[in-house]
Amino acid sequence: MTKRKNKGGKAVVYVLIALVFAGAVFISINFTKYYNRYKKNIKESSVLYLRTGSDYQTLLDSLAPKLKNMASFVKVANKEGLPGHVRPGRYVLKTTTTNIQLVRAIKHGYQDALTVTIAGTIRSKEKLAAVLGRKMEADSLAFITEFNDSTVLASLGLNKDNFLTLFIPDSYEMYWTVTPAEFIAKMKAEYDKFWDASRVAKAQAMGLTKPEVSTLASIVCDESNYVPEYPNIASVYLNRYHKGDRLCADPTVKFALHDQTIKRILFRHLQVDSPYNTYKHTGLPPGPILIPSKAGIDGVLNAAKTNYMYFCANPKLNGTHLFAVTDVEHAANARKYQHVLDSLERAKRAAAAGAAGAAGAAN
Repeated sequence: MTKRKNKGGKAVVYVLIALVFAGAVFISINFTKYYNRYKKNIKESSVLYLRTGSDYQTLLDSLAPKLKNMASFVKVANKEGLPGHVRPGRYVLKTTTTNIQLVRAIKHGYQDALTVTIAGTIRSKEKLAAVLGRKMEADSLAFITEFNDSTVLASLGLNKDNFLTLFIPDSYEMYWTVTPAEFIAKMKAEYDKFWDASRVAKAQAMGLTKPEVSTLASIVCDESNYVPEYPNIASVYLNRYHKGDRLCADPTVKFALHDQTIKRILFRHLQVDSPYNTYKHTGLPPGPILIPSKAGIDGVLNAAKTNYMYFCANPKLNGTHLFAVTDVEHAANARKYQHVLDSLERAKRAAAAGAAGAAGAAN
């Protein structure tokens, strides 16, 4: 009787031991799975770029220098079915990113947007394409090809000369993988949003199309960085334009010569044979000389009602201008400005001569 009891007790003990062991194994396996899934596996903050067409091996090769433990990532990736579903994109990797977060982001294409800034210093399609080619997956050639596509231009109601009027300077959020066609579609949506009914009505009242407003705004923006003066500068050019006079805008001559380093427009510069030379040709140039700012466009649309026909730099050299109705007034303003420049030049030469004399005495 005693032996049977001992045997029964041992059996219970064995069963309990087996259960405890199985439980430990179960817990260990599931803990490992949990640990792998939620392991923070990024060495340091960085960005992962996966080009269109990248496969699983490309992904692993790209991640190798960025992960603390490749094996744990692979286990989670296999469990989630990532090998056959690698999506291209720009993925921001943080030290807090877990394996499961990274796997699911790549599997479903949850890429991180980047900021693309369209600046008012861009003067050509080629320059814009180069800027975008450095930021996006598509290269500059892909962008310029799209920009020059006659079908694309026709669909936008633009041409090769005024194409840049499509772009409204700002910072835009978009994905790295956006195609040139998708980029243009986004810019067209932003363009239509900016050109609301009020702005369109103002342009029509002036007898100008939207591209023409932007073209004039590009000249205004290139003339000055002082935004409060934009309506007055615009009024000068609009008065000349509606009178049928040549605009005689210095910035258009620099653009025609492809030389923004010119400090003062001379007679020889005015001889350049270009439709952008507004000293030779009446009306507006074929297109903008840079991408105008929103303030520049609104400066034209809200141009001051003046009789101004001229303006020149303020002799106070504070970045503002003096405006005039007659050529006599303008000539007087120009002489004041030139007198200040001449005085500065004399002072500069005197300082240089003094410095040279002091150096000679020291030797």
